[in-house]
Amino acid sequence: MAALRARAVLLTGSNRGIGLELVKQLLGGPRPPAWIFATCRDPEGPRAQELRDLVSRHPNLVLVKLDVADPSAIINAVKIVEGKLNGAGLNLLINNAGICAPVTLETVDSEEMIRAYKTNAVGPLLMAQAFLPLLKKAARESTDKGLSCSKAAIINISTIMGSIEKTSESFFKPVISYRCSKAALNMLTKCQALTYEETGILCVALHPGWVKTDMGTQEADLTADTSVRGLLSVLPILSEKHSGSLLNWEGKAIPW
Repeated sequence: MAALRARAVLLTGSNRGIGLELVKQLLGGPRPPAWIFATCRDPEGPRAQELRDLVSRHPNLVLVKLDVADPSAIINAVKIVEGKLNGAGLNLLINNAGICAPVTLETVDSEEMIRAYKTNAVGPLLMAQAFLPLLKKAARESTDKGLSCSKAAIINISTIMGSIEKTSESFFKPVISYRCSKAALNMLTKCQALTYEETGILCVALHPGWVKTDMGTQEADLTADTSVRGLLSVLPILSEKHSGSLLNWEGKAIPW
């Protein structure tokens, strides 16, 4: 199996669920990144205790305060990351932070729709804009040919629930604001792929499966461990032929 060779990785929403498991497995891999920037909204709070414990044991793990719905917090995060990288680039940006509310067409309101879009679609847009110079730097300095996650990439953690074609298969969970905002994220991914390809940056949306997390609930069919093992086996094989695509945790394409 191909190995991920990214020197510097940043993940949003890292204090629980899929984000926390990604941090753990990246740290425990055969070639851990020189820098892992794990972000969450409240790094000093009780829900970030496990992440703080990992930071105390791993000098290559940096905990960064960041709310992706807050543009000023994103700018502050960029400064912290730039300082640690000391002139080097950022190879991999994983936009994992997301929110989901159990709302239907009858119960959803404008505030909930806007809240979902801010975190699930606008957040990844602003993150990519802010970290673009560091991603471009990594792409320029890489000797790798083509596009890859080891060179420079934006990975948007999306969902099959954002697929218009597949909606009827999972509509027993309406989650209207989540679905619509993730469909927007999928469109964003395609637009990013078409825009950033010429600068050497790969852009892909990944569906981690229905995972047993606070968001996915315990009725889900995958553990975070299994999902993340799958995601981390897919990342090293992604190339320009996947750019702008929506793939699942096993690397299989999902229609839009």
